[in-house]
Amino acid sequence: MSGSPILSVRDVQVSFPVGGLTTRSAILGVAGVSFDVHRGETFALVGESGSGKTTLARAINGLQHVSDGSITFDGERIDVLGKSGMKQIRRRMSMMFQDPVGSLSPRMTVGDLVTEPFRIHGTEGRNLRDEANRLLTLVGLPADFASRYPHQLSGGQARRVGVARAIALNPSLIIADEPTAGLDVSVQGEVLNLLNELRERLGLAMVIITHNLHVVHHVADRMAVMYLGRFVETGETEAVFAAPRHPYTAALLSANPEPDPDRAHDRITLPAEVPSLLSRPLGCEFHTRCPWAQSICTTAQPPSGNVACHFPLEPGARPPSKKVPS
Repeated sequence: MSGSPILSVRDVQVSFPVGGLTTRSAILGVAGVSFDVHRGETFALVGESGSGKTTLARAINGLQHVSDGSITFDGERIDVLGKSGMKQIRRRMSMMFQDPVGSLSPRMTVGDLVTEPFRIHGTEGRNLRDEANRLLTLVGLPADFASRYPHQLSGGQARRVGVARAIALNPSLIIADEPTAGLDVSVQGEVLNLLNELRERLGLAMVIITHNLHVVHHVADRMAVMYLGRFVETGETEAVFAAPRHPYTAALLSANPEPDPDRAHDRITLPAEVPSLLSRPLGCEFHTRCPWAQSICTTAQPPSGNVACHFPLEPGARPPSKKVPS
């Protein structure tokens, strides 16, 4: 895409201290990742639970300290800002959290919830009732929902309220953590269509964090696959889905629910146990689970780039010894 990115992440690391009173060390939850997001674009972060997706999202939003690297938003470096500086940034960068109902205060009405950003950021001269009606209309909810409480909402309705609150201050970027988690498949589609419509109507950029590959295929222009806090593959979504180059990406895509029974038998089975962040494997960190691993993979880190692999896969590649699907 042309033009300067709205978000630029460079070599970001996030570490967490571990150990007792006498021995202290640190583990890397995010281990040096880089990517850009342009205006009007949706970028997806994909991976298993514990891969570092949410930690990275919280670092971008200033909710998690960045140990190394830099994050630039709309031309301003934000990883060095304090709380007051990040408060100003959050007027233009919203975050939607995982639990659609749990992220809403049970003591507040829907009208109060969607207009809360105006009160937090001291925006004056607004008729909050009119703003609530406007925001609810934008996300496809009737105006009379303003008087309801979160426990009176379905999961899909609660997610729409979360979207309304996220767009209240006309942000440039929305970070959505598992936006369809816990929703029925039909409701997931409605929420994804809503996010796409709002992106086009409001010119938003979005970062979507998910393990649901159907979500990625539906909404993302580009994607990054995370494993143990690193990017193992990045690229245009359609290209990655059509021909994954990293074995981990290929395994994730092969495990995606497939209505065609013949294609379901092409699944790549990986050992279930993910290595501990306390003891990262030497060489390529995926080699302990990789069907294609060779001796160099156990000692040498793969080259950096869009595909972090010594032996990127060719289209349609199958493991050397095919395993029987479970």
